[in-house]
Amino acid sequence: MKQIITPNLWFAGDAQEAVDFYTSSFPGSRILTTSYYPKSTADGLADFQLEFAGKVLTLEFELGGHTFIAINAGPEFAPNPSISFMVNFDPSVDDGARDHLDELWQKLSDGGQVLMPLDSYPFSQQYGWIKDRYGVTWQLILTDPAGEPRPFIVPSLLFTGQNQNRAEEAVHFYVSVFKDAKVGALNYYPEDIGPAKAGALMFGDFMLANQWFAAMDSAVEHNFSFNEAISLAVSCKDQAEIDTFWEKLSDDRQFEQCGWCKDKFGLSWQIVPENIDELMEKPGAYARMMDMKKLIIADF
Repeated sequence: MKQIITPNLWFAGDAQEAVDFYTSSFPGSRILTTSYYPKSTADGLADFQLEFAGKVLTLEFELGGHTFIAINAGPEFAPNPSISFMVNFDPSVDDGARDHLDELWQKLSDGGQVLMPLDSYPFSQQYGWIKDRYGVTWQLILTDPAGEPRPFIVPSLLFTGQNQNRAEEAVHFYVSVFKDAKVGALNYYPEDIGPAKAGALMFGDFMLANQWFAAMDSAVEHNFSFNEAISLAVSCKDQAEIDTFWEKLSDDRQFEQCGWCKDKFGLSWQIVPENIDELMEKPGAYARMMDMKKLIIADF
């Protein structure tokens, strides 16, 4: 099944190094495609991108069947735990699930930072939350084989700050925007815990375009929220689909640029045509895209 929504990870000039690290650490991984910056301003390269002339622009890669895109750019944005990736190790399909979880934890720990120690918790016999050397955060969990199956990797949204206690609102909003969408399991805080109010979403999951996502309200005060370091790219079949998603998701015009927008929760999206790679091969396409807000296929 084609993946319609692809997480994009922003790296400060070390995207190739990061992707090599991930594909050597995760099972079932590979680099799919690589794109490059134009070689000069005559080819459409912006003045502020001169240091990247001819260098890697993006790498599309696959980890355990889930596709990601790495963006090679400057230090403008840094990832934080507001978006993490749950990695499900399921004993019902992998006899060595616990050992494989421990192996990946050790690899991600190299140069990383533990956010929640690898240990037994009420919701899992083996779980840990870790920030890797590039700032991307991962939740490794030994899943309950008696539960409903979930994919190996599930993007997870943590609602903090001005978005605190809005996780369930966001779940229902996103499900209303996408086709082939549904709400999964929702679990609530039984009482006030830190900034999380009783009845706020302790953990929930939901499906968009046949892909699973998770969401939760934080029980701890944090000084971070969603930013452009991790965005979600939506592959659209035509201009009408681009227009529809743009109308529903874009909530602040100051963040509209090159097909990027932010929704009412501050989550960054990229609304792109499914043949964007083909369009970008046209002469002058890069420069034309840099001048766009919503992408207009006919203008490429």
